[in-house]
Amino acid sequence: MSTLTALARAQAVASGRAQPIATVRHLHVHDHPLVLIPLAMAGEANAPLAAMVGFAASDPQLLVVTQPRNRDDRFAFFADLSSRVLPYFESFATDAEDVPVDRGRDVRQRYLDAPQVWVPNPAGVDFLRLLGRSTRFRTTDGEYPVPAGVPLLGRWLTFFANSAEVPGSSLLLNAVQALGLHWATGQSGAEDAQLGALLAWIESGADAAREAENGPVAGPATDPDFDNRVLAPLIEQASPELPAVLRELLLPTWERMWRTLGLLRTLPIGERVRSRWDADRDAFTAFAQYVAEGGAPQPRRDGAVAAAARLQRLENAAARYAVQRAFDDPLVLAEYRLAGAAFAGEVTLANPDRVDDSGKRPVLRPRIMVHTTEEVRVEPGTSLTSPSRPAQKAKVVSISPAGAGRDVLLELSGGMGRKLVAEPGSVPAVGERLIVTTLSEAYRPGGAFPDPTETPWTHGGPPAGPEQE
Repeated sequence: MSTLTALARAQAVASGRAQPIATVRHLHVHDHPLVLIPLAMAGEANAPLAAMVGFAASDPQLLVVTQPRNRDDRFAFFADLSSRVLPYFESFATDAEDVPVDRGRDVRQRYLDAPQVWVPNPAGVDFLRLLGRSTRFRTTDGEYPVPAGVPLLGRWLTFFANSAEVPGSSLLLNAVQALGLHWATGQSGAEDAQLGALLAWIESGADAAREAENGPVAGPATDPDFDNRVLAPLIEQASPELPAVLRELLLPTWERMWRTLGLLRTLPIGERVRSRWDADRDAFTAFAQYVAEGGAPQPRRDGAVAAAARLQRLENAAARYAVQRAFDDPLVLAEYRLAGAAFAGEVTLANPDRVDDSGKRPVLRPRIMVHTTEEVRVEPGTSLTSPSRPAQKAKVVSISPAGAGRDVLLELSGGMGRKLVAEPGSVPAVGERLIVTTLSEAYRPGGAFPDPTETPWTHGGPPAGPEQE
């Protein structure tokens, strides 16, 4: 937990109301999302009991497995679920746009939009992952055939579950984490996992949250008391009342999910959210085309090289997402200012036309003086960036005491045009309030990984031959 989030939690306790920890929305909220609330049978590994799905708050569709231990009933449920959600996924794989690549020398295709799935909590994401793994390898013929949509559903659920691991992705979101990214409550992190209590803190305060704590669960697990007292007798008797009971159980969570979406939409969207959604559209386009071309299901587990490459992509995405959130949101950037990774000040001197001719050819290198009263924990030679001019680098030339603060001399490069005269507005002017930070959106190149056939047998490569033993 960050320092400012801890402070916000303390303020929430004192005031009885949740406190904002973001000034903008850091995720994409689709105009037409798919809301999916899974419910599993307790004590059974990945045995679905029901799901409430739909595309509008006024139209919840309930799917029920009357006998969760019965294989045929489970796969009938999977088939029914696939018939509801696959047309939604496929509806986005139609109109595409040309995206320039290779500095405009070529183009590639990207679908104009992508689907978005919402579940109540992280456990819902894990349930979809297990559901995908249990269905994507099924066959539609042979000894135990399944309906045609079932293995395809499994592949799509696996795709969305994998995307949920990518920091900043908005293809599969859960309401608990989305709310926690923007508000801090006065309860513990474990209590925040209860969607009803978390939402009540944000909408109405602590008293409402206490009342919501005993409300219906948000899935996928059911309450043990409910299982023993209500659910077990209905399943054993194959009671026709089961759907009505489950609908009553899930409807409060359904209504809270749509309130969550409405609440998030009230926040102004962060500037860099759109570029991350473009990356999501790229991922969706690539997978949709892969499926259309008859690609194989995702493997049960990655090989050593594929796992290492995926880990690096996730690490790069996490670093990029942290920087983008800070650049979009002053409240997030304030945390870095407290840690000494950023400081704010006023430009007191500026030489926008300075040219450095000490090298082989003259280059534009303006210098500015920034006076700050904040702690400066960087050394001369450090490269800094300003969120207001992310393409421009500012090298620390010197740091000197000045009254109650410090004067920091910065030399600028990049983001000023290609001439020896800076473009208007590209160099901070005297009197401008400026924030600079060690954070950077600079491209992070991928690592070089060996071909899987070139790895040792311990990492999936070929076994040693007789001559190597």
